Amino acid sequence: MSLSNIQSLCRKYTNLSATDIEKLKEIEATLSYYAELTDCYMFIDCMLENLPHAIVVAEAFPKTESGLYEKSVIGKFVFESFEPAVFSAFRNKEKSSITRAITQEGITVEQNVVPLFNNQQQIIAVLIQEKKVDMQTTPKDDFRHMPFALIEHIVEPNSQPIPVVSDLLVESIILTNHENKVIYSNPAGYRFISELSGLERFDNVALNKILPFLQEVYDKGDDVFFLEITIDRKTFIVKKIPIRDQNDKVTLLIIHDLTELKLKENELMMKTFAIREIHHRVKNNLQTVTSLLRLQMRNDLSASSASAFQEALNRIYSISSVYELILENDDNAEEKVDVIALSKKIGHKMVGTSNTSFIQLSFHHDNVQLFCHSKKAVSLALIICELLQNALKYAFIGREEGTIDIQFQQEASTISLRISDNGVGMQEVKASFGMEIITRLVEYDLAGTFSIIPSEQGTHTQIQFPVSEEVFILND
Repeated sequence: MSLSNIQSLCRKYTNLSATDIEKLKEIEATLSYYAELTDCYMFIDCMLENLPHAIVVAEAFPKTESGLYEKSVIGKFVFESFEPAVFSAFRNKEKSSITRAITQEGITVEQNVVPLFNNQQQIIAVLIQEKKVDMQTTPKDDFRHMPFALIEHIVEPNSQPIPVVSDLLVESIILTNHENKVIYSNPAGYRFISELSGLERFDNVALNKILPFLQEVYDKGDDVFFLEITIDRKTFIVKKIPIRDQNDKVTLLIIHDLTELKLKENELMMKTFAIREIHHRVKNNLQTVTSLLRLQMRNDLSASSASAFQEALNRIYSISSVYELILENDDNAEEKVDVIALSKKIGHKMVGTSNTSFIQLSFHHDNVQLFCHSKKAVSLALIICELLQNALKYAFIGREEGTIDIQFQQEASTISLRISDNGVGMQEVKASFGMEIITRLVEYDLAGTFSIIPSEQGTHTQIQFPVSEEVFILND
């Protein structure tokens, strides 16, 4: 490998600095000497910048008759499921090793990994040493020497190896030979087979005979295969990985129990249905209240009373609009409400029922999509309603036409809602029930501020409130 290759790989796939890359180039230049001295295969791996994987950036092979690798692995991605010692060294910044690991050619090796640091003591790569394991001295029936990283050792400085065995995994780990007979299983795997087969011993029985539903897995031959299986109200994901140990075929089964996850999904689905049913009932009840108020308005009412009834109807409609938008979205399990759509829905409805058809509404949101959960949406709906009611009631007295502008802007982590008109303007701010609603909702529900902006024409109001978990934005 030329020096330019390690440089190009690091620049393309990592966030290492030029100084760090130069340090790796110096180490890479000595790899071949260490490979010959130790009769081991040497590699340098770096972490990818945007993915939780590593990449081989350098290699050196000893001059032996039978090699571990038929082809160069430079530029190959490395995954934690296959080389956990590499990622353990990155994560813990300490030396780690695996006594049984499998190369990409299916050969068993002993792997040692040492972290490499820069001058700031930041880990920039790992140095890997691999040596072929002599399987001739390995008893075939002893699962402790199986050719897979089921038994691994994390080596700490100045201490003995600490076993991190597959027995600690919640997944079922099962190894079967060329006759599909079980030659190893961790405790979870033993329980899996025992519970579904009713047998306590099954070491001389083909697994697909006592668990027929696994036949489909074995029928896939040498392919890596995934299958979801449901048996007796239990759901499992079965992953099959074929392994070659010299001339013997070994199959690794990794089985993950999804039963509890499925139950939780069903519970969540039922809760979602229940919440949507509640939204339906709230919307229907609000419509009932609206109908009662409209019936009451048919009686002889004074102008002030009719105006008060209409304001109440507008507030109820604003709240109802929130639930209508939630229910219109079939995938809205988190009750996300599109605030821009909400403001348009409320604005057009209020202008349409105010007998002021000459009023034009305009909306501006600078390609910002604003969403919030139902509680915050109700507060925003009422705020928009009150500000529009004030504009429709007072701004265009004696005018033949007018415009109301509703604008949403994002400023860093703050959202600004500005509602302005080109009407007669507000000479003074009068205390009213509507102003009290706006102030309380803005300060207590949105944790924001409400202000009236001085203007030569019309009235300009501004609401500012922070982006949060319940109020969030999506940029187009």
